[in-house]
Amino acid sequence: MAHGPVPGAGEAPSGVTEKFNTGRVVRLATVAALGGFLFGFDSAVVNGTVDALKSKFDLTDNFLNGIGIVVAIALLGSAVGAWFAGSLANKYGRRRVMIIAAIMFFIAAIGQAFPFSVPDLMFWRFLGGAGIGVASVIAPMYIAEIAPAQMRGRLGSLQQLAIVTGIFTTAVTNYIILTLAVNTNGGDASAAPGGVGARYELWLGLEAWQWMFLIMVIPATIYGVLATTIPESPRYLVSQGKSAEAQKVLESVFDGDQSAKVHTIEESLKGDSKPRFSDLRGMSLGLKPIVWIGIALSVFQQFVGINVIFYYSNTIWASVGFEESQAFLLTLITNTTNVIVTFVAIALVDRIGRKPLLLIGSAGMAISLAVMMVLFGTATIDAAGNPILEGAAGPLAVIAANLYVIFFGVSWGPVVWVLLGEMFPNKIRAAALAVAAAAQWIANFIVTAAFPSMASFSLAFAYGVFTVMAVLSFFFVMKFVKETKGMTLESMKMQMSED
Repeated sequence: MAHGPVPGAGEAPSGVTEKFNTGRVVRLATVAALGGFLFGFDSAVVNGTVDALKSKFDLTDNFLNGIGIVVAIALLGSAVGAWFAGSLANKYGRRRVMIIAAIMFFIAAIGQAFPFSVPDLMFWRFLGGAGIGVASVIAPMYIAEIAPAQMRGRLGSLQQLAIVTGIFTTAVTNYIILTLAVNTNGGDASAAPGGVGARYELWLGLEAWQWMFLIMVIPATIYGVLATTIPESPRYLVSQGKSAEAQKVLESVFDGDQSAKVHTIEESLKGDSKPRFSDLRGMSLGLKPIVWIGIALSVFQQFVGINVIFYYSNTIWASVGFEESQAFLLTLITNTTNVIVTFVAIALVDRIGRKPLLLIGSAGMAISLAVMMVLFGTATIDAAGNPILEGAAGPLAVIAANLYVIFFGVSWGPVVWVLLGEMFPNKIRAAALAVAAAAQWIANFIVTAAFPSMASFSLAFAYGVFTVMAVLSFFFVMKFVKETKGMTLESMKMQMSED
């Protein structure tokens, strides 16, 4: 079994270099990150169903009575799930909460596939969103608490890799299901109900969009089963007075006696064995500065507009002149790009650090978003008010969109999750991570719900807003974010001001 060295500062006696079981720790982190896979799958699967849902339930582009609220309601569920995930993780443990999330995903998949009405569909999307919120907190928390300091950035990036893999998988399954449905029904998507190929019946009398939702029961089941095979987080066990059990878990990951590490964790948790949201209070507008930094990172990650690509790209490309099958294929290409660059991020995050990657990402996103803003702003407008990308504008828009995804995928996508999992001191980690993740989902909701109206007004305006946010994110990182590369969780308090 492969092993690797890890500095022991803060987690082992001073000056001691430890070795860890690489295979073991990667397996534990991978199982935890499967929650991220379902997070990505459930959040993005709606992309392939938007036009079908609009057709079936006669939805408009308006917010309160349109497709925007149907898509975005899952994000409100995510905010609620994230808010309560920290307290649930502290009370019942990280592993049990993973199992709860898996059950929520399983039920939501079935509910979204068989809705009786729009309110019914919204309820199941809210439940699935709550599962996303729980997974968004519990996976980075568990990974950060089980990972050696030297590998924590790469292992924490597994969360983002799982998310983008889930998004990619939905693009693949949606494209396959749509292609099968259209080909099975004569090969003409325009002849489908409402002119939407995803409205064609496929198997067992179900329409294609229903299968897009229903297929999620498979990864949900796998996640739930595998979650039962991993040990509880050693830091949770110590907080529950189970230090001996925590030591056994640590010794399954690290070589040698781990009593010193357990003692260090005990010391870091002294003074409050049951973390509360009140621990987050501080002198900066009611919260500790470190909590505000986490909230701001979460909000910027969403306000640059990344999920517009993942939730609405099919509709966007179709609205500017691409056929439905071409729009699905472009989305698949974009999601493939996203997966590839996440591997690049994993290779870089523990080498060049968190802050440099964020700065590179902000700059690259600002430029590529600005290009999209100009292209859509100068496009010809058709009779329906949609911009039509003619000549070189179409390929340039596709290139700019993929460059945008590349810069996000190598930086703000994985790095924010790494920072949220590691930047908070042990005593407040669960509560602070829950607040930051809830803020992320609220920001995601705002962008997702507002985008259809923004796009109907002007795609150039929408991308202009995202460009401004990318620029602001650059200066925020420059001023407020500190580097945490290679630091242990117990020593993080020395670098990231808690007061």
